[in-house]
Amino acid sequence: MRLLLKWQFPDGSWPAFQGDSEGSWTTGLALSTLIAMNGPADSGARSLSWLLEERGKEGHWLWRWKFKTTDHSVRFDPDRFGWPWTSGSASWVIPTVFSVIALKQFTACNRRERAEKRIRLGVGMLLDRVCLGGGWNAGNSVVYGVPLPAHVEATAIALLALQDEKRTPAIQASLGWLKQRSSSIESVESLAWCILSLFVYQEPVEHLKARLATLIGDGHDIRNNATLATAILALKCGEMIHPFEVLR
Repeated sequence: MRLLLKWQFPDGSWPAFQGDSEGSWTTGLALSTLIAMNGPADSGARSLSWLLEERGKEGHWLWRWKFKTTDHSVRFDPDRFGWPWTSGSASWVIPTVFSVIALKQFTACNRRERAEKRIRLGVGMLLDRVCLGGGWNAGNSVVYGVPLPAHVEATAIALLALQDEKRTPAIQASLGWLKQRSSSIESVESLAWCILSLFVYQEPVEHLKARLATLIGDGHDIRNNATLATAILALKCGEMIHPFEVLR
């Protein structure tokens, strides 16, 4: 926690990695960590302020005009914008998810109008980008008139941000899509995110946790720390506070 707080910028954001000079998508993840660990309130408040201001470039009126009038290569509503990977770029699914979750968690007991409006924009962006037939990929659902396929990790992570929302047909279809594919997932990280997501929707995950434990083995073959950390969180579902659960 001391290291995490040391890396926070004065404006409340966090860089993508040590030594980077600008805030990034990791700010949502860092804020959720502060909440789980009862971190300093002032640090969380500064992070909240940054998240409320940050937006994908389509959040600027000039880019919204461009996407509405001249750029039709992608299909989406530019009035619904989320968060980018790095400042100045377009909204993407995963940065938007972690920002929405952090805002919902931090403001659960005292949600003011500004925070609620920003959450609604982020949720609207996610629902606008859902793939045909359910699920999400990294960004848009249709590019140059071609429907793009959904991805397991993006879908599982997107559903985490929508866990307390009304079960719209799009959410139901996406949940069904993820459940259908859960039995054949061989990627450790994809299966871990699938477990974390299905758990908050009160779906059975014990059989998936058992398969994940088999895939991991003793963990020595996993070279990516983020993958290992996500797997550990998934295996602990039901035994500890879920780091991405949103209070209803």
